[in-house]
Amino acid sequence: MIDEIPVGIALLDKDRRIMLMNRVLEALTGFSRKEAEGVPCYHIVRNRTCLKSCPAMGMGPGSESESFESDIINRDRLRIPVQVYLAPLKDAADHWIGFLETIEDLRPLRDLDAKISHAYGFAHLVGRSPQMEKIFQILPIIAQNDSSVLITGETGTGKDRVAEAIHQASNRSKGPFVKVNCGALPETLLESELFGHQKGAFTGAVENKPGRFRLAHHGTLYLTEIGDLPLPLQVKLLTFLDDRVVYPLGSTKGFQADVRVIAATHRNLEQMVRNGRFREDLLFRLNVVRLHIPALRDRDGDIRLLLDHFLNRLNSRFGKKISGFSKKALEILKAYAYPGNVRELQNIIEYAVNICQEREILPQHLPAYLTEPSMDTPETASDGGALVSPAVSGVDTSKLRSEGRTWADVERRMIMDVLVKTGGRRNKAAEILGWGRSTLWRKMKQYGITSG
Repeated sequence: MIDEIPVGIALLDKDRRIMLMNRVLEALTGFSRKEAEGVPCYHIVRNRTCLKSCPAMGMGPGSESESFESDIINRDRLRIPVQVYLAPLKDAADHWIGFLETIEDLRPLRDLDAKISHAYGFAHLVGRSPQMEKIFQILPIIAQNDSSVLITGETGTGKDRVAEAIHQASNRSKGPFVKVNCGALPETLLESELFGHQKGAFTGAVENKPGRFRLAHHGTLYLTEIGDLPLPLQVKLLTFLDDRVVYPLGSTKGFQADVRVIAATHRNLEQMVRNGRFREDLLFRLNVVRLHIPALRDRDGDIRLLLDHFLNRLNSRFGKKISGFSKKALEILKAYAYPGNVRELQNIIEYAVNICQEREILPQHLPAYLTEPSMDTPETASDGGALVSPAVSGVDTSKLRSEGRTWADVERRMIMDVLVKTGGRRNKAAEILGWGRSTLWRKMKQYGITSG
């Protein structure tokens, strides 16, 4: 009978010696049942858990069955991932007589996971929506040339991951990938950071410093938040893109830098050009290849895939065994608008995994702002290109919709309401909104909001 069961099975006595095993376990271990009979289990089913702390050692008649993942080394010295189930075995008179051990080969499942992951992603990017499939198809092609790339999309959509994926898939993958946030430093420091400086070029320049262009030689320079680059530095960047020579501050000698430039922004650069805040000629030079990363709300079917992806990854990271989401929690997560896009979704799941002590994530494990009454029925609506978000932080979006307000109007109102509630404390406001502090600071700057 046990030979017909498609998983490995062994019957052990009280001393953990094998009394009987089926054909599947013979094939898995490489030992015949005749060779295994009377031999301690750990000499046949050789895995790390058995050698360190065998679960059977602490088992008795009233013990519950146990399950654990491990790997075994078979007779051919091949390492095989397995799932082991161990339970006390009793006779008809309810006397404890030994153990029942089942061993499942996990290789087919691991292979399937790898295939699914490959089918629904590229590098560290995950998605199966038509919008993301188009990006996955074009990324390997873009990676094989050195043209400048401009990546656009809302905050949190994954522009950094796309830039890194292009670098890793290119012939420059063995070279450095250097990232510079153009909005993180004042103009005077940013120029030195990008182009370097000579000793004595300015007060405090006590030694020569190579800039990021030089550090990225034979690799990729990724300029995130390119819309925040000051106009004088836009001129220097344009000059580099024309002649590929870097001139450090205080030096007349240039350095020929073999660097591919990838830029990214969440801003509307065309509008900035019209307003005189971004050079049109630089936009043309950066816009050789343009990739727009869609907002999460526009990626049909990707929310559930990303929820499972982040849950599995965080389970491994935190050593947890959360099986999934309750029906109600899943409804809340699938209905939410995710103004912070994929980054916000990841933060929500990380928060839930941290505090969840159950087998599945329940509504009470989600951040409070998702489960407040005003957030129970989120939706997004598009009216002539004006995107309206659900009610958040007490904002009446139905009224805003009737007034023709855009998502930017709603987001600005939401930030202001939360800042009022927290007495201007940005850290607390960012926590309530589910954003990073830098994201909140950037959005406050974007909308002209001050707190103090």
